[in-house]
Amino acid sequence: MAKAEVSRPAGSRPARAPAAPRGLPELNRIIHERIRLGIVSALAADSPQTFSELKKLLETTDGNLSVHARKLEDAGYVSCTKSFKGRVPRTAYRLTAEGRRALEKYVNHLEALLRTTRRG
Repeated sequence: MAKAEVSRPAGSRPARAPAAPRGLPELNRIIHERIRLGIVSALAADSPQTFSELKKLLETTDGNLSVHARKLEDAGYVSCTKSFKGRVPRTAYRLTAEGRRALEKYVNHLEALLRTTRRG
């Protein structure tokens, strides 16, 4: 599928996300992406979950879920266990202690941003 091009006036730049207010660090880009945030949030609420459960919950494709789960696994935020139930392969994900700390830090950061915005 070809990527759609966005037309902009000559010389203009794409919109950039606003920088974090002074004193606040950047958001954790590993967790911040929608599917990855969904994965860690789902696992924080109910761990372990299978690939199929996460796919259904997040309403995403096999490929999309695989890529994002691998990114979280590479970061040490989730662990992946592969097994068989009868002859059917089963992949289960768990949130690691490091992943839980990263999610808590991310949520605390969002809360700080909201407090700063409300004071604004």
